[in-house]
Parts: sequence; structure tokens; C-alpha cells
Amino acid sequence: MKTDTRIEQRFAKLKAEGRAALVTFVTAGDPNYATSLKIISGLPGAGADVIEIGMPFSDPMADGPPIQASGLRALKAGQNMKKTLQLVRDFRNSDSETPIVLMGYYNPIYVYGNERFLDDAVAAGVDGLIVVDVPPEADDELCIPALARGLNFIRLATPTTDDRRLPMVLQNTSGFVYYVSITGITGAAAPVATDVGRHVARIKQATDLPVAIGFGVRTPQQAKDLAAHGDGVVVGSALVNKIAASLDAAGNPTDSTVREVLQLVASLSGALKSA
Repeated sequence: MKTDTRIEQRFAKLKAEGRAALVTFVTAGDPNYATSLKIISGLPGAGADVIEIGMPFSDPMADGPPIQASGLRALKAGQNMKKTLQLVRDFRNSDSETPIVLMGYYNPIYVYGNERFLDDAVAAGVDGLIVVDVPPEADDELCIPALARGLNFIRLATPTTDDRRLPMVLQNTSGFVYYVSITGITGAAAPVATDVGRHVARIKQATDLPVAIGFGVRTPQQAKDLAAHGDGVVVGSALVNKIAASLDAAGNPTDSTVREVLQLVASLSGALKSA
């Protein structure tokens, strides 16, 4: 595996600058392909350092209602894996530097075909994968082949990942570790910075990888508080909520959809840069 991916370059650059990364999550194709591409293409200019793109799935078990709803909107609009990879290709036409991570569940990858998916992801310009329901015990299934192709495979650690389990979680993880700051589903509760700090410090004793903190981060102040304990802050539900709130009664995007999402990203980025 190459050891100098876009993800690793970005975190190294931000470490040198002394600030945490803003990692933004939106679902591919939400609320439709054209609007999704406009949002994703605008994220770097608004201050996103790493972009996570959700692969829509009908049964996203780790996600709360906002991201579940975003996935259903995308699927209703015709989004599928082929179009998700095309979204990355279209993004890469104007941005060759911002790291892209595809995040989601194994089922759509399995249906598409593992080898085909990994090859197409690399060709599209994907840098990393987060597949939340593939455990370390199944690394031969997807993780090892992904690493062999130069993709970072990013794993989740949670408040319940104890010292016995942590080495297994970290074994083939690369790029960064995603620390789930609450127990439960995405967007369900607000993380407590002091609790998060204790857990992140324990993870950092076991790895040199950057640690990005996510789940439940809604406001610039929360992002700023959490940035003191990690190398990055992940915001997802708050962004897809912005998309949902901007749609008209028929569920179509309005003139404010892209603007409101990017304004929130800019405020989050500003908070991290002032931390």
C-alpha cells in the first residue's frame, strides 16, 4: 500500500498548521444528483478538509433519522452505487486534492461486487472507505484488498471499545481512526467533551494515526470544544438536516439548499480555525 495518500497528506498538513480537520458528511444524491454535486463541489471552498460521502442504503442501522431520511431521498431520486462513483469522478474534474471517503454499509458493495467496486473506486478518485458493518475478523473480505489498492480503510472506535478489543480494531486501520463520541445512532445526542477527551487519549496511546471525532456534533462551539481533544471533527447529521429543511413541500431543492449547507460548513470551519 502506498503510504502517502491524500488523507494522510491532509492530516499531516493540518497538524503542521496546528489545527483539527473539518470532516463533512453528506449522502450521495441527496436530494438529487445535480444538487448533491453542487454541495460536494462547494464543500472545500467553504472549509471542509475531508469529505465523507454516504453510499445510500435502505437499512442504515447505525444512522439516526436525519441520515436515514437523506438516504431514502437519494434512493427515491435514483441514486445507486454507479452514480455515487460517478459523483466522485465529477468532483475530481475540479478538485484533485481534497480527500474523499466513501462511508456506508457492506450490502451495496457486495451487490456491486467487491473487486469491481474497489477498482472503480480507485479509478474514480476515492481515497478511503468506512464500512461500518464489516468487522476486523472479516478483513480478508474487503479491508485487505482495499489496502492493496492504496485505499485507506478507516475503522470506528466507540466508547465501548475496550483495551482488549482496541488492538484488533486498529490492526489494519489507516488514514485516521473515526471515534464515535456517543453510544447509539448518529445525531441522537450531544457528546460531552471531557468524556470524549478521556477516550481519545486512550486511543492515541495505542496508535499514531489521527483521530477524528464524530456523531452528534451540531454547532460550531461543539466542534471547537471537541477539536481540543482530537485531530478532526466529523459533522454529518447537522448538514443533512440543513438539506432537509431547505426543500420545498414536494421534497425538491430550493435556491437556498446549497447555500445554507455551505454557510453552516463555513461557520464550523471558522470555529476550528479559531480553536
